[in-house]
Amino acid sequence: MATINLGAIKFKWQGAYNAGTAYTVDDVVSYQGSSYICILASTGNLPTNTTYFEQMSAKGTDGADADLLSISGTVQGDIYYNNGGAIARLGAGTSGQALITNGTGANPTWGDAGGGKVLQVVSSGYDSTSFNTTGTTYVTGGTGVTITPSDTSSKILIMATNTGEIDVGRGYYTIFRGSTNVNGSDELVANQVTGINNPFTMIFLDSPSSTSALTYKIAIRSQNSGNATNASRMTLIALEIGA
Repeated sequence: MATINLGAIKFKWQGAYNAGTAYTVDDVVSYQGSSYICILASTGNLPTNTTYFEQMSAKGTDGADADLLSISGTVQGDIYYNNGGAIARLGAGTSGQALITNGTGANPTWGDAGGGKVLQVVSSGYDSTSFNTTGTTYVTGGTGVTITPSDTSSKILIMATNTGEIDVGRGYYTIFRGSTNVNGSDELVANQVTGINNPFTMIFLDSPSSTSALTYKIAIRSQNSGNATNASRMTLIALEIGA
């Protein structure tokens, strides 16, 4: 019965190519970063000689296919990208920043996240102050809510609730920033509700273009001089919205 040498029917790794070594079929060697298998026994023939060797694997391109963990200075949080010619490293940004694409043909960068992010929230808490007017010009009352924007491009979202009572005709409610009616003509109109404290809610997005402290208050006026309009039980919340 025939005897088969199992060791002769598999690839035989011989390490780096040596011109003085006699290679036989199925010997595998490395040469200049690539690997080759012997297909015809010989000595002194380079692995690039296709009569005696076939290539098994090819070396990658230096730089472009680099081992990312071997790039000098790499640390946790780094991002690697194709800069058009090689693999490049983008170091970690600062806390809260977002990765921003600059379009085709440009490299990514870190930048501040924007587009509607809530930067801070301030509340007046419950204000039990009650105030009224019989005039047709707006008057403000209560402590209001004060917020200091971090950037002139920020918007301030104001949410206000209160209860109100009007003895005759109509009463008008709005929000003032200092001496400015931020609601403009969009005032809340309430009809006569004598003896009943009705709840009202107002929401407005203000664009103050300021980084100074801003105080927002509820303001009221009457439709006709001599008619009383009242506001009480107030709560105001101010949110700074990033541009």
